[in-house]
Amino acid sequence: METAPMSMKLATLALAAVLLAPAQAQQKTTLTVATFPDLDRAAKAAVPAWNRQYPNVELKIISLQYADHHTAMTTALATGSGLPDVMALDLRFIGKFAESGGLEDLAKPPFNGLALREQFVRYTYTQATSSSGALAAMPTDIGPGTLLYRKDIIDKAGVTEADLTRDWASYIAAGKKIKAATGAYLLADAADLRDIALRAGLKDGEGIYFDAKGQVLVDSPRFVRAFELGREARQAGLDAKATSWTNEWAAGFKQGRIATQMMGAWLTGHLKNWLAPDTAGKWRSANLPGGLYGSYGGSFYAIPKKAAHKPEAWDFIRFMTANKDTQLNSLRVLDTFPALIAAHQDALMDEPIAFLGGQKARLLWRDIAAKVPAIPVSKYDAVATDIIRDEFEKVVAEGKDIKTALADAKSLIARRARR
Repeated sequence: METAPMSMKLATLALAAVLLAPAQAQQKTTLTVATFPDLDRAAKAAVPAWNRQYPNVELKIISLQYADHHTAMTTALATGSGLPDVMALDLRFIGKFAESGGLEDLAKPPFNGLALREQFVRYTYTQATSSSGALAAMPTDIGPGTLLYRKDIIDKAGVTEADLTRDWASYIAAGKKIKAATGAYLLADAADLRDIALRAGLKDGEGIYFDAKGQVLVDSPRFVRAFELGREARQAGLDAKATSWTNEWAAGFKQGRIATQMMGAWLTGHLKNWLAPDTAGKWRSANLPGGLYGSYGGSFYAIPKKAAHKPEAWDFIRFMTANKDTQLNSLRVLDTFPALIAAHQDALMDEPIAFLGGQKARLLWRDIAAKVPAIPVSKYDAVATDIIRDEFEKVVAEGKDIKTALADAKSLIARRARR
């Protein structure tokens, strides 16, 4: 009879299913992604789409505060312990990590990241490339530099957008009118003016603090001019002396005491979501003064050389960076600006932004992103930034001579870079 063979077949299939079940369960990989706020929200928002495309790879997203995260990643690379599969990095630290020797070169097989280069805003790959030519990370978002301003405040002062953006002299003159007419400060911190002005005139391939041979540039005319502009703003009483990301800075926005802020376009989202939501509709976005095009921040994903799941890590990085839908979803969730050029052609770019009074500001940011020079980074950029900040404070708070301050900064940076 056929009954016995059929029963045997069914029993065999049942046994196979039992034996295969643990094996199939074991096939599910846990991919660890180390990140920081608010970038962590982009990864979390991508989980449903990721699960549909990669059902056997579970994402474990670990998020620490910005400084704690980068400190933890530095320690993990140095010790080889506690390494994630994917490491998120901010632009401020990308030079240091790129030179660490602990990250995979994503230009090499099996990653072949250079094949994707033309798909991204051109300056991002320059930022993520080490001095030896290794591609240390892939870009996920960028920060096109913009001047955000309170239209209601400048209208009250009889100041126009053109007055703010024509050149630095016009910007400061507008600030004096704003202060006299409204009592509001032109900007939060004179250091913000110094920080962007020292980038004036930079071209592709030129570093901010160091030249191609590693020589320190901080005593150059552009640094002198940037320090002079910052000092002029402070002496005229045009800044609130409120450092970015402090309670005083946030209060200045909430209370309408700060008329403009130069920063990445992503600040719009912070203003809308938590810094000053009650000021919705009062802000506008413009080009930086003097025809300057700059980048404020940006985020990247890297793979440690000792990562446990490199193929899956590369899948995740491509999913977050080279996938148009994921990039647009991050834009919707975070108001971060995509690094992927294909996302710039989406209809979402043409949508009015209610917080900016209905302005179609993403079109402006797209134009700015296309014009930002490709500036290489150095592992000592963060060190140089801190030293320049400290010397500038001595100039504006203690009256230190600018050229002396910059000479001291140059000496200290060179000494720190030799360690």
